[in-house]
Amino acid sequence: MKEQKKSSALSRRDFIRNASLAATAFTIVPRFVLGGNGFVAPSDTLYIAGIGVGGKGESRCTTFMESPNAKIAFLCDVDDRQAAKSRKNFPKAKYYKDFRQMLDKEAKGIDAVSVSTPDHTHAVAALAAMQLGKHVYVQKPLTWSIHEARTLAEAAKRYKVVTQMGNQGGSGDDVRKMKEMYDAGLIGEVTRVISWTNRPVWPQGIPTPTGKHEIPKELDWDLWLGPAEKRDYNPAYHPFNWRGWFPFGTGALGDMACHILDPAFRILPIDYPSEVECSTSTVWSGFFQEAETPDSFPPSSIVHFKFPGKDGHPDVSLTWMDGGLLPERPEGLGPDEPMGNWDGGVIFEGTKGMLMADCYGANPRLIPTSRMQTETLPKPTLPRVPEGHYVQWVNACMQGYGKGVTSSPFEFAGPFTEAILMGNLAIRSYNYKVKNNKGQNTYPGRKKLLWDARNMKITNFDEANQFVKREYRPGWSLVL
Repeated sequence: MKEQKKSSALSRRDFIRNASLAATAFTIVPRFVLGGNGFVAPSDTLYIAGIGVGGKGESRCTTFMESPNAKIAFLCDVDDRQAAKSRKNFPKAKYYKDFRQMLDKEAKGIDAVSVSTPDHTHAVAALAAMQLGKHVYVQKPLTWSIHEARTLAEAAKRYKVVTQMGNQGGSGDDVRKMKEMYDAGLIGEVTRVISWTNRPVWPQGIPTPTGKHEIPKELDWDLWLGPAEKRDYNPAYHPFNWRGWFPFGTGALGDMACHILDPAFRILPIDYPSEVECSTSTVWSGFFQEAETPDSFPPSSIVHFKFPGKDGHPDVSLTWMDGGLLPERPEGLGPDEPMGNWDGGVIFEGTKGMLMADCYGANPRLIPTSRMQTETLPKPTLPRVPEGHYVQWVNACMQGYGKGVTSSPFEFAGPFTEAILMGNLAIRSYNYKVKNNKGQNTYPGRKKLLWDARNMKITNFDEANQFVKREYRPGWSLVL
């Protein structure tokens, strides 16, 4: 009888406690429910500032708005012409030309920042936002230099903000399918990866432009240059072709490797390469006379990386080809079957077979492709991202650092970008020339470069280390 009374008392207490919790929950119904359909309370809103809002920046602001919790509250662009469409799309957003002024004046009203500037400004804009505790989304490649990639990865941990790089294929189902195929042992141990792209689709391998040009009244050229060395305005740089110039862009590698090679860095146990070498096409101005193109990426290149094996796995050699160059069609792929797609592709060569995908890791298939019907393909085991890459970042920002999950946090994107930019280190070294004692051009950088990743240093060609980190103009420093 006593036990029964005790049990009843506990039941009553539990009932009262649960009822109280339920009542409390009922009284704090989210304000967006009380506000009716489509209403989102300010406390449930992520206020985003866009830095660089033309072109890719304009589309990125639009895609964030696929989340009902996102609001584009501030816009920033150095060129009013580029910003025109975004300003029309978001008429209530306050507009700035200098992101430094925007962050200084509007810090309290900004929760997160999206950076879609040319590559050379990514790091200074992102770090300035992170140091104010703002979550950041940065277009690929994460940074212009290896040093900047290392800095942003460290900053994400120090300032405890949610981060995402804009390689949207990293949130796709197909990359996860590739990982599941690899983990199931369908291709065995991977020892070689081959990748390619049709880029560049902008001018490369051309002389540095000359002549004086009037700066458009809508453009603040000094702000556009940002941390880069001062030079005269030229339409060859802005608004689109900046990607092919060393001071501002990262060439075909920077444009497409974050998309095409994403599966390799997600699937295989690799991080930093130990060595890299390359060859590039040469532009000739006359009979046996090489053209002077000191500021421009070459029209095409082939880069070979070596990644040390980790966790008992073998070393991996990785080849990158751009400028429309293609690898040999793999044995087992039919003569009329597509190899990758228009933008490029990647092939994993394993001890038990091959796996190929298009750009973004799309359409993964075993080679020969008949294996896709004869093999028992693994069932999905990895979590998918049905909301997509952009809304995933918005959701993670709403949850907060350490709680929200993104596909390409800087913890992943930093080392990934460093590895990619090692290819550009080789390309710039390849074209590095000095005069010998006879006055002839020699190219001492045309060798295999050995990389000390821990110290971010080439150990066998010191001249290459000048490209690891840039000198910043006053007012544009990058200090943690």
